[in-house]
Amino acid sequence: MRRTEGFSLIELLIVVAVLLIIAAIAIPSLLRSRIAANEASAVGSLRSLATANATYATIYAVGYAGDLNHLGPPAVPPADATHADLLDSAISGGCPTACTSNSATKSGFNFTYRAPNAAPTTATPNNTYTTVAVPILIGNTGTSTFCVDQTNVILKDIAIGGGNTSANGNGCRVDGWVGATIAPI
Repeated sequence: MRRTEGFSLIELLIVVAVLLIIAAIAIPSLLRSRIAANEASAVGSLRSLATANATYATIYAVGYAGDLNHLGPPAVPPADATHADLLDSAISGGCPTACTSNSATKSGFNFTYRAPNAAPTTATPNNTYTTVAVPILIGNTGTSTFCVDQTNVILKDIAIGGGNTSANGNGCRVDGWVGATIAPI
């Protein structure tokens, strides 16, 4: 007498096919959710940066920060104009010692900061700045690029991949952040 235990090959193939169908439905939704979360994080980081830079300009009589490091934490307290401790190290470039940082990476986006003067003074203050957030892998970590400047208005380039990916420190609108695909958030 033959004993039958386990599953037949057909039954296993049916189970695998059902799992593949479920995965094909779920994975794109998961990827869209991750992109949306990364973009929300980028916008939140730009808002924090804009607020920190406005605070910096109010506290120190040199206008806006010369680089992201000026907004970050100092290696040893107290805070000063070179390390104002207004942003965490994740977005301020992560450099608490004597260095300059104009870029940072967070949540799938590269952030690039530009101001006219790297070391602003009361005689040569920074009256403008530009920060651009660009997805590291377009279509995977994000689909839009974002920009914020001294106006504290965050602009979004809704073209896939974003046509605008650079900043020269004169403000989003001066740096070419105008056009049909640009919209304030």
